[in-house]
Amino acid sequence: MTPFPKNGSRGLAPGGGPGGKAPWQGPGQRPGCPPDQPAKALAAAIDFAGQALAPNTLRAYRTDWQHFCAWCRAAGWSPLPAEPETVAAYLASLAATHTGGTLIRRLAALSRAHRLAGQPWPVAHPAIRNTLRGIQRTHGRPPRQAAALATDEVRRIVATCDSSTPAGQRDRALLLLGYAAALRRSELVAIEREHLHLTHDGLRLLIPRAKGDPTGKGASIGISRGTAPETCPVKALEAWLKTSACAHGPVFRGIDARGVIDRRALHPDAVRRILARRAALAELKVPPGERLSPHGLRAGFITQAYINGARDEQIMDHTRQKDLRTMRGYVRRAKLVTDSPTKLLGL
Repeated sequence: MTPFPKNGSRGLAPGGGPGGKAPWQGPGQRPGCPPDQPAKALAAAIDFAGQALAPNTLRAYRTDWQHFCAWCRAAGWSPLPAEPETVAAYLASLAATHTGGTLIRRLAALSRAHRLAGQPWPVAHPAIRNTLRGIQRTHGRPPRQAAALATDEVRRIVATCDSSTPAGQRDRALLLLGYAAALRRSELVAIEREHLHLTHDGLRLLIPRAKGDPTGKGASIGISRGTAPETCPVKALEAWLKTSACAHGPVFRGIDARGVIDRRALHPDAVRRILARRAALAELKVPPGERLSPHGLRAGFITQAYINGARDEQIMDHTRQKDLRTMRGYVRRAKLVTDSPTKLLGL
């Protein structure tokens, strides 16, 4: 059994648990025996617990838990409950190949698995805490941030999209809308025709659920029509809607080698692949120490909006960010050179 059931599953999902032991098994219970609760209520509780996490987080936690279980099986150690020394050894085995952020996430996954199982989690144990600190001091390195893709970079990328082909039209609309709306890739592929309200002035886009909106309150943002026809996100979207004959359901869909448009929405990772392919065609290179990522469209919007004089509250309202410090982090990168105090040195 696994404490992280797959999205949309009902009841107890298979896989992951070592030795057939159920991760929800509490103290004093025999392995494989459910608690003295109605089975349906238990299944519903586990399912709701799984839905409390964002899909991407749940997917990552499930993968992390399965990896830990496999590592413990190979070592002959118990993953649940895990001894502090077992967790410390697991972290040490990953030290040279995984970033500090990944190790922290692995610990979060193991912690949640133990809590769902009603088992103690020894995260504050010196064996774990000191091992993690030692790894960070020995192998710590700056994270590779997503390169901000501002207007100049976006223009170069969408210039590779042939508007005479369905794939070219889709990719142009996808990338321009992702940039203009500062969307995460999960939000992009979740757009449905019912979320779009096109007007003479532009587009009103409904985002029914997002990373910062786990309870589904929803948010609407406006996108004005652009001044250049080849980079207007609204015009590109209108062209793709016409070509795809999309009257309802997912807007951004797969296209096979024959040019046939699928009815299903793109997978979020498809956005990364599309961006990588278009950036390669444009011969776009990102700065050293940074990486090409769909998140760069969101970072690029914040960067370009700040440079062009947008106020903090305008940017945060459009990007739906709640933490000013997060937004200012993008802004700081944008003005790192232009606003450097070295300009005052008279060199």
